[in-house]
Order: sequence, then C-alpha cells, then structure tokens
Amino acid sequence: MTDFDVPRFTAWLGEVTGEPADVTVTPIRGGGSCEMFRVDRLDESWVVRRAPLAAVSATAHQVVREARIMEALVSQGISVPRILARTDDPAILGAPFFVMSFVEGDVIRRDGLPEPLRNDPDSNGAIGEQLIDTLAQLHAVDWASTALADMSRPDGFLGRQVDRWLSQLDSYRVRHLPGIDDLAAWLRTNLPQHGDLTVMHGDYKLDNVIWAPTAPPRIACIVDFEMTTVGDPLIDLAWAMIFWPEEGNPIALAAPGSPNGIHPDHCQTPAQLVDRYAVTTGRDLSNFDWYQVFSAWKLAIVLEGSYAKHVRGQSRNPVHEVFGAIVDNLLIRARRFAQ
Repeated sequence: MTDFDVPRFTAWLGEVTGEPADVTVTPIRGGGSCEMFRVDRLDESWVVRRAPLAAVSATAHQVVREARIMEALVSQGISVPRILARTDDPAILGAPFFVMSFVEGDVIRRDGLPEPLRNDPDSNGAIGEQLIDTLAQLHAVDWASTALADMSRPDGFLGRQVDRWLSQLDSYRVRHLPGIDDLAAWLRTNLPQHGDLTVMHGDYKLDNVIWAPTAPPRIACIVDFEMTTVGDPLIDLAWAMIFWPEEGNPIALAAPGSPNGIHPDHCQTPAQLVDRYAVTTGRDLSNFDWYQVFSAWKLAIVLEGSYAKHVRGQSRNPVHEVFGAIVDNLLIRARRFAQ
C-alpha cells in the first residue's frame, strides 16, 4: 500500500505499546469520511481509523477527539471498541489516526440483514429493541464526570442549531429548496424550552452499530463517534428513526419487502420504538415532532452539500446526484411533522 507506511507504523506501534512486533495491514472497505485498515499483530486484530490525507488540520484532528470520546465511554461501561493508541502526528501515516480493537460482527445496510439474522426471522424484533435500549444506555452516561465535559459546549446547544445549519447551507446553496427557510422559522418559533443534555452520538442508526455475528440480534458495540458531543438526546432518537423502515421511506435500512430485509411480522413501527425509548428513559416526548422536523431538515442540508458538489462539477460520485431527490423527500418529511 503506497499510502500506508507499514514499517514506520510498525516501529511507532511497538514503541508506544512497549511490545515490538510484526504487523499485517489490510484496507477495510467503508469507514465513512475516514479511512480504515485492519491490523493483525501478536495474534490480535485491530483497526486503524485515519483522517483523510487531504483533510485540513482542524478536520484531521477530529479523529483524536473521537478516540478520546471512546476512551471516556469505555470508562462508563458503554460497548465501544477499545483504544490501543492514538496520535495527532501526521509524520507516521500522513494524517492523525488511532488504533482500536477489531470487533467481530456485521453491519445492517440498505442491502439487508447479515445472513445469521435473516436466517432467524422470528428474532428480528430484537433489532429494534436493541437499537433503542443501547441508545438509552448511551444517554444515561454521567458525561459531566468524563472528558466530554471539556470537549463539548452544552450551554445553549439547542438554540444554536438552526442558525448553525442554515449558515452551512448558505455556504453552498445551488437551487431553490421548497420550504427550507419556512421550516427554519418554524423550528425557531417552536424551539423546546427545556431539552435534556446527555451524550449525543450525532449519527446514531442501524449501520453505526456492529451486530454480533450470530442470532439472536445483539449489538456488540457502537461505532463512529465523529459527531459525538453533549447535546439533546431526542435528536439522536429522531435521527435513528429517519433510517428505520417505514412505508414510503426511500432511505430505510433493511426495509421489509426489500431483499434480505427485516421480517415484516417482526419490524416495529417508528412510533413503537419511540414509545419504547420513552418508557425506558422516562423522558417526556410530548415535543418530539420538533425533533423529527429538525433531524430531517438537518439531514437534508447535510446531503445538499454533496449534491451541490455534483451540480458544480466538483464530484463525480454518482451517489451525490441521487442525493438531490433524497433531499427533496426529507423536506417533505420535515413538513409533515411540522403540520
């Protein structure tokens, strides 16, 4: 691999762990905005998560922040990969990175369930239960006693969100988006006055957890803490529901009726999962429609950034062209909850 200096990485890892050893490195497909590599060493498997080589400094250092968050969550008993080492020195691999434990398991994606789960359809109901119960556990963390207290800006969190994301959109607007500004006005007018503050994952959904490799469904660990902060937990819940199967949802993961989808007799409705969260946590969800509007509106703005790159000829990724229609659908969803 021309972009992964194996000898230098081997020497660095041996020095920081105090255990010099040969390593084998294999690229891993996926990883979102960061690059991922499997490392086999001393009969153990690890994963390197590296910032993009072309990232600017402020963005590149986010992987070290992510590793610190994971260390804090491990100390609170949350199931996340264990951090072996981390560094913000780009001299080792060209960008900051961290090394975490390799967790055996599978991911649920749009193309369906992993084979062990689709071969045991009667247990598919545990998928939604596990998704909600694990989120409730994350939201119960005593964040004030961890490093997250110094890594977040919890004061006024909810009140900052609308202006923050409108500013993001203004940096790349390329077309008229029906209702986008009216929705922003609705969100400001109806802003909840007393939102809770918890650890907020920031991108919690079916494909950001690792499922144990055997049935019945069990979440082995949560992954991807790039957007994690201290914020309103109901944003996480609403975000997860955007990707949960529901009739007419084009971005649902493993939807019943699709190849290898969740069995239709064992797939809860979003309302059932929201009720389960309310019962488990005791939180008041009477204003949950606000969070449904905000999360769909925010995701539309996030995806519009990639669609704008396609329109401007700055991206050749065919998925970015598809994002245009998805953005339109998300704004329809947001307007439905705002009625």
